[in-house]
Amino acid sequence: MSLKKFNTALAAAFILFVLWFGTEFILSPETTAPGFGLPSWPSGDGDGFLVIKGIRDVVLALVLGILLVTGHRRALGWALLVEAFAAYGDMTTVLVHHGSVAVALGVHCLTATLMVVNGLLILRETGKAAAAAPVAHSAPLTA
Repeated sequence: MSLKKFNTALAAAFILFVLWFGTEFILSPETTAPGFGLPSWPSGDGDGFLVIKGIRDVVLALVLGILLVTGHRRALGWALLVEAFAAYGDMTTVLVHHGSVAVALGVHCLTATLMVVNGLLILRETGKAAAAAPVAHSAPLTA
């Protein structure tokens, strides 16, 4: 399997996973929330905050999906690197609030780290392609 195909498959898997997870938070936050890793959840009207988390995840997935579908691979690599901060932030939130260390590391940290690896691999792939592309030189300007 070529590096490009591997990167594409991994990016598509992230997009689908984040889209699914975000949609679950929007459609049924009360049943999805316990898997996030925090020890307690908001009561009463607190579900609205969980829906906000779901919307964030869906938007993150859509950004990656648009970059993948339109072929903007270098931007996709950078976006994966930046969006990994959301998952690292989720990990930190779970740990700071005395949540599940297993979920913080096994879900959030692992996801973020794989996003970083995928982003770096895509940047490596696109950097090699850019280096191999012929450079067009313009004729020197004469007065």
